Amino acid sequence: MTRRLLLSYLSLAALVLLGLEIPLGFVYSRAERERIVNSANDEAESVAAYAALSLAAHRRDELVERARHCAERIGGQVVIVDADGKLLASSHSLPDGEEQTLASLPEISAALRGHATTDVRTTTTGGVHYLSVAAPVGPTTASTGTGTGSGAGADTASRTVTSTGSDTDSGPRSDSDSDSYSYSDSDSGTRSYSGSYSNSNSAESAQGAVRVTLPTTMVHARVFAVWLLLALAGLTVLTGVAAVAFAFARWTGRPIRQLEEATHRLAEGGTATSVVVTSGPPEVRSLAAAFNRTAARLEHLLASQRAFAGEASHQLKTPLAALRLRLENLEPDIARRARPSLDAAVTETDRLARMVEGLLAMARLEEAAAIPAQVDLGAICAERHRTWGPLFEREGVSLVLFAGSVGPVMALPGAVEQILDNLLSNALRASPAHSTVTMELRLLVPARRALRDARPSWVDLHVTDEGPGMTPEQRARAFDRFWRAPGAPKGGTGLGLSLVQRLAHASGGEVSLREAATGGLDAVVRLPSAEPPAQPHGHSFGGRPGQRRRQSSAEPAAAQ
Repeated sequence: MTRRLLLSYLSLAALVLLGLEIPLGFVYSRAERERIVNSANDEAESVAAYAALSLAAHRRDELVERARHCAERIGGQVVIVDADGKLLASSHSLPDGEEQTLASLPEISAALRGHATTDVRTTTTGGVHYLSVAAPVGPTTASTGTGTGSGAGADTASRTVTSTGSDTDSGPRSDSDSDSYSYSDSDSGTRSYSGSYSNSNSAESAQGAVRVTLPTTMVHARVFAVWLLLALAGLTVLTGVAAVAFAFARWTGRPIRQLEEATHRLAEGGTATSVVVTSGPPEVRSLAAAFNRTAARLEHLLASQRAFAGEASHQLKTPLAALRLRLENLEPDIARRARPSLDAAVTETDRLARMVEGLLAMARLEEAAAIPAQVDLGAICAERHRTWGPLFEREGVSLVLFAGSVGPVMALPGAVEQILDNLLSNALRASPAHSTVTMELRLLVPARRALRDARPSWVDLHVTDEGPGMTPEQRARAFDRFWRAPGAPKGGTGLGLSLVQRLAHASGGEVSLREAATGGLDAVVRLPSAEPPAQPHGHSFGGRPGQRRRQSSAEPAAAQ
């Protein structure tokens, strides 16, 4: 129960975490990519504006310094080309042949065509992903303002430059003017621009292009770190949920386990102990209280039933003994024609006495909570054979014992003796004269697969007679209390087989009635062997009954 509750809580928590963390991770990844794209766009536009002012002022030598400074600040690469795609400045040395192919690059080609939008492309060079952003270089619309940039030098200077340029910010313009601006370099490396300019060239008159290339390694690292952080957070949450769920499951399942143990004890015949439940859900505590009441009532009812059966049977023994004694004392004084009635009364008194003894035996069996122990089944069968042998001989019935080496079995103390007495008594009453009643022991060893599963071996005790037998319907009802087969000999109580069944079940075994090969009844009592199985294949020791009978023909005489 604890495991199932824990799995259910963890599954629910995992679904919630997946529903929250996966969208959060994708949102962060997209935001990081947009941030680097916007940063590259800003840098490209800033460098393009600076390049336009520098070209207008005929100060192309400042572009190299500007490109290097920008590349160092962003950790990337900056390339500036003119309107023909020729290299004006680069923050790094270009490989052989790349300088002549700059104009053919898609992002630079788009920027040279004067598009107002930038061209963003992701390329892979040397296994490293790069983000390339290109912006056209051209004059802006007439305006007055300040711009900031970075330059070298510690001196502060001011100058005015007049130039002609083009502006594509708001579409084609028809007017032209000379642009003038001034800038100053401060000690901090910041250059400030101010001035006004205007031009009317079209979008096709871009003066050049700026390409900014940024490696995306840091972005990927940050995204991976965020995913890792989300995973660690999810594991932490799952660990916390597991701890809380385990504590809750234990709190819920502890009283249920106590109820289960008490139920098993009650089912095995033990005393009904009260289950004290002070924790757990209210429903479980209410269930425990109801179980305590039910167990107490059940124990009281069973105790009353056993007490009544035992006391009533015990109290009936003395009156029955006195009644039989009085009937026997009447025998000399009764008329001859009344003798059959007197004999019938004595017989019924004896039957009632046996019934009382059977009820007492069953009451003692139900009261006792004995534990099966090892008993020598072969020795008990031999002892019962010696005891019953003279009685069978008196009735003209042979009692044969085939007791192989079966070893000890597990049974309640005294149970095997009572089982044999009842089965032999029934067989003697049902067997005709000059017939044979057979007692046979067979050791059943489990098959090889069952042997690997540590299944115990069994010992079968067969008591077979040559009487009329029973139909399948009669064999099914034979173990009911007080049931007797139609046409059964007088003197029975209907409790013998019921007692045999209870004794067999209490010993961990079972009993069944089968049709014998001779037409009579074969009563089989199966008891667990006390020794571990040693045979690799399942079989019965001793061969067929006919062979055993011929091989052991001297055993009855020796046993007697």
